[in-house]
Amino acid sequence: MLQPFEDRTSNTGIDEATAWYAVHTRSRAEKVASTQLSQKGIHTFLPLVTEHRRWSDRSKAISLPLFPNYVFVRIAIAGAERLQVLKTPGVQTIVGVGGAPQPIPDKEIEDVKRVFDQQVECSPYPFCKLGDKVRVRGGCLDGVEGILVSRNADETFVISIEMIQRSMTVRVSGFHLEPI
Repeated sequence: MLQPFEDRTSNTGIDEATAWYAVHTRSRAEKVASTQLSQKGIHTFLPLVTEHRRWSDRSKAISLPLFPNYVFVRIAIAGAERLQVLKTPGVQTIVGVGGAPQPIPDKEIEDVKRVFDQQVECSPYPFCKLGDKVRVRGGCLDGVEGILVSRNADETFVISIEMIQRSMTVRVSGFHLEPI
């Protein structure tokens, strides 16, 4: 089940000098890190899904990050914000290659946000590179790109964030898809 995601914007807004980065957090520290970063005026994005868990004595709906151990931030990496991010409790590092933070394409983050905005059913999915890359044509998800996979004779669409090698599934039955 979808839950509204946490998308926190600083008072300064977003300019062209900023980019999206994945922040790797300690286990189960995503919500705390997101809140703390937001309080520092940093634009964050933490997509959450609701899962129903059963224990021997009760059952409860809990909010979990769609991408465990990751929070997305929009910052100017050359500025002071990088140091603010790294000094935040729960934050381990900014994801990158060879110690250098690497930005995530805006399109990948915007596709995830769009799925949440439209309240389309989604769930975590193992990252995969194999399969046909497709684009949704028409409807509320027009232009969203991902990989088409088949699961339980139902058309399922996978949206991936390459930098952190995480993916999510979206049901696309009834949507028109075109190969890329």
